[in-house]
Amino acid sequence: MTARQETTWPDGPGGALRPETHYDGRDMLCYASRPATLSEMLAGCVRDFPDRLAIAEGLRLSYRELDEIVSALAAGLKAQGVGVGGKVALFMTNRWQLLACVYACARIGAVAVPLSVRLARAELAFLLNDCGASVLVFENKLAEVLPAADTVPALQYRFCVDETAAPARPFDELLGAGHDTAPAVGTDEDVAVILYTSGTTGRPKGAMLTHLGIIHSSLSFARCFELTERDKALIAVPLSHVTGLVGVAFAAMCVGGGVALMRESFERRAFLAIASREEITFSILVPTIYSLIAMTPELDDTDLSSWRIGGFGGAPMPVATIERIAEKLPNLMLVNAYGATETTSPTTAMPLSEWRTHTNSVGKVVPGADIRVVDTQGNDVPAGETGELLIAGPMVIPGYLNRPEANAFDFVGGYWRSGDIGSVDEAGFVRIMDRSKDMINRGGFKVFSAEVEDVLCHHDSVAECAVVGTPDPVLGERVHVFIVPRDAHGIDEAALRSFCAERLSDYKRPESYTVLETPLPRNNNGKIQKHTLRDMLLARAEQA
Repeated sequence: MTARQETTWPDGPGGALRPETHYDGRDMLCYASRPATLSEMLAGCVRDFPDRLAIAEGLRLSYRELDEIVSALAAGLKAQGVGVGGKVALFMTNRWQLLACVYACARIGAVAVPLSVRLARAELAFLLNDCGASVLVFENKLAEVLPAADTVPALQYRFCVDETAAPARPFDELLGAGHDTAPAVGTDEDVAVILYTSGTTGRPKGAMLTHLGIIHSSLSFARCFELTERDKALIAVPLSHVTGLVGVAFAAMCVGGGVALMRESFERRAFLAIASREEITFSILVPTIYSLIAMTPELDDTDLSSWRIGGFGGAPMPVATIERIAEKLPNLMLVNAYGATETTSPTTAMPLSEWRTHTNSVGKVVPGADIRVVDTQGNDVPAGETGELLIAGPMVIPGYLNRPEANAFDFVGGYWRSGDIGSVDEAGFVRIMDRSKDMINRGGFKVFSAEVEDVLCHHDSVAECAVVGTPDPVLGERVHVFIVPRDAHGIDEAALRSFCAERLSDYKRPESYTVLETPLPRNNNGKIQKHTLRDMLLARAEQA
């Protein structure tokens, strides 16, 4: 089954699609009316909306003021020897300086490398060496994680955005070298940002996000969610992740909208306060955060009437959460989307008119996207049948930095092999069943963990869960579930078994349970680490 551009999306930014060829000869459909680079995108906002709010975080910057800072930063980075293709690592929470640095890098043809603030020292050293960054911009509270100079030989300069931590220099020095208003000559195929994948198996890989991919994805989000210059987004997920940077920040800013940044890790009361004060209209969050918001007593007294688009992805949205949000925030549409770092975020999005009727789907392919569903031999499967999703389009990255073997395996015939198992029905709705490595084989029967998790998350007592296979000498694997309870009452296992029996085939039902008192383990990008859960089961079995 192949799913391509549907006609359900409204007209919007980017205009019509036209055939183009990029990278290694990949044929694709691209927006005909788009800026070529991030620098051009910012210039368009400065021209059309000079006094409109661009960023709110600590201070408030209009597009004109942001452009002035970007010009100064561009000159400052040049003064440190950063040129076309040079790498600038950004190690900080959601600060205005991070976005300004990304735009400044784009202006001089350099590459921004936002890094997760959850990295350990050894991990950070590996990534800095892998990308070859010559400049690091960081915040003081992370100084203790910075690697010693002799372990990162390419790193020449360190700048601190707040209290200067020796031997770093103050960020203001980067702003004092004059202004650089002339953008570097480049193409839309140039790499603009490197984002590192989570590295659940082996070392993290640096996904090379191009100007073409970032701008196309930003325009697709704006188009599918009908964003305009009147929208204001709240970024409560890290800007070092593709969702925060592209899915929220650039999606809003590509049409002249504003962004409010939540600097520290998510805290629901702080979220509500910022969302109300800034009158946000758009955000993308994980389902767990919506559940926390729905259970916050202060929600009843918080004015969130402006909030109209609540994007989510990565897990099913519990029905109880949808119903509570619908009751408290009747103007908010909860819309699913599906993508990855390798697809510069969106591959699919849920049409706004259909979000209530297709809650088990991640939507339809965004403009220009192409999905093939194939079997283990690489043959297309019929509509509705499951297989691995192969994804193509202008949003798919050209490859990973310094990873020729991974590039040869993961990118074939213009398609990226996602490793996700899913289906596309006759109407074009895409469903994600599981990661291929997370599919459980119970006595020859395929069990998609995501399907079981979807059922369990509909139970009122379950806050979040993860299903894994546990080894079995007879069946090969059995179904085990880790559950985080919604409240102190815990889990009634007998009631949950009965709940599953009414909704799942016998071979899909969890046969054993682990109730956790702490959240599920996640990596730096927020994905559940199922290998950690499997290790927990293995260690328990060895001790038995």
